[in-house]
Amino acid sequence: MNDGSWPHPSRLPLGAGWTGNCRASGQELATSDTHIREFCNLGYATVCPHLPRRRDWDAVRFSVARASREQVTVCFVCELAHAPIEHGELTFDLASEAWLTAHPEPRVLRLATCYLQTYRARQSAVII
Repeated sequence: MNDGSWPHPSRLPLGAGWTGNCRASGQELATSDTHIREFCNLGYATVCPHLPRRRDWDAVRFSVARASREQVTVCFVCELAHAPIEHGELTFDLASEAWLTAHPEPRVLRLATCYLQTYRARQSAVII
């Protein structure tokens, strides 16, 4: 969602604003772009009506740990109550366009894919 309405999109948890469906509960729920914008894109959406009371994490943070022509390794940290509870690295192979190491939770992997897409788009813009 790069419509110019975010004052600093690169500061968002996924490096840009996104649209889509809510998966906070583990199920895919259709919701409005406004809902996604105001809750999901910012992390720690504690007033979101879809957020389960009991959950493994509140937010997932990403950063690029290493990048080469062949692979990009993304570091992730899962947080609960503003504290890290899990961390690791996920490696993406650029030739096969596939994750070589993946997180067992599909929601974390989907978020990592969004983050990586934003990172790659930003890198392409720098090269041009």
